[in-house]
Amino acid sequence: MTTPRTELSFQGTEAYVATEDLTMAVNAAITLERPLLVKGEPGTGKTELARQVSQALGLPMIEWSIKSTTRAQQGLYEYDAVSRLRDSQLGEERVHDVGNYIRKGKLWQAFDAPGKVVLLIDEIDKADIEFPNDLLQELDRMEFHVYETGETIHARQRPIVIITSNNEKELPDAFLRRCFFHYIRFPDEETLRRIVEVHHPGIKPALLTEALTQFYELREQPGLKKKPSTSEVLDWLKLLLAEDLDAADLRKSGADALPRLHGALLKNEQDVHLFERLAFMARRQR
Repeated sequence: MTTPRTELSFQGTEAYVATEDLTMAVNAAITLERPLLVKGEPGTGKTELARQVSQALGLPMIEWSIKSTTRAQQGLYEYDAVSRLRDSQLGEERVHDVGNYIRKGKLWQAFDAPGKVVLLIDEIDKADIEFPNDLLQELDRMEFHVYETGETIHARQRPIVIITSNNEKELPDAFLRRCFFHYIRFPDEETLRRIVEVHHPGIKPALLTEALTQFYELREQPGLKKKPSTSEVLDWLKLLLAEDLDAADLRKSGADALPRLHGALLKNEQDVHLFERLAFMARRQR
């Protein structure tokens, strides 16, 4: 007899504004029981999505943050042969059980959890190009073999797997075929207003309108090396509120082409110089 599966559905949370297409993607991945691969600009809430899915569904979260040196094997387990050799030389009793030298990785932890969990594999594109391929079988079959002990680890329940990528490198086709894909587009002004309201409730409408006008004009400036993200506009607004600035203050600075407190938005000297040149040209034309 098959046990009925509990239906899980994500609709966003009070702290996370999820668009309709994003909630559809999350729920499609849950239904298909496939990893959800989320791409988008840095700062568009990819990592936070996994945390909010975990919170909304009431499931624990296991987070695996990928670095350039991370190997796929580390997600399964690591065998500490050096410690075992040292203990053997010291005559330690624990050396006879190889299991004492097996350290569980994040995938093993997710597979071994007593209930369903959310597993976040964050910034997979930072790793070596072979990294995603090395996880194909484990994510597909939800099992792997531990050669040192001879046991096969099976997932008690299939975790909800969310994988993020900043698109720094292309992912292999074989890996992509096993994922449900979603690209988080940069929010339009209406969606961004909703996001701002969550983080800065009660912000003055005139200030917000002027700030977002300048923000989107800045993002659309040709030649910009790094466009400011959602997280950066939230930081900028926090500073504007802390300085008790109003829409008139922003308009005054906006006339010179370089926004007030622009260090929250422009993160490299090339972009700052671009706006300084624009400001100089604007002053000359007056």
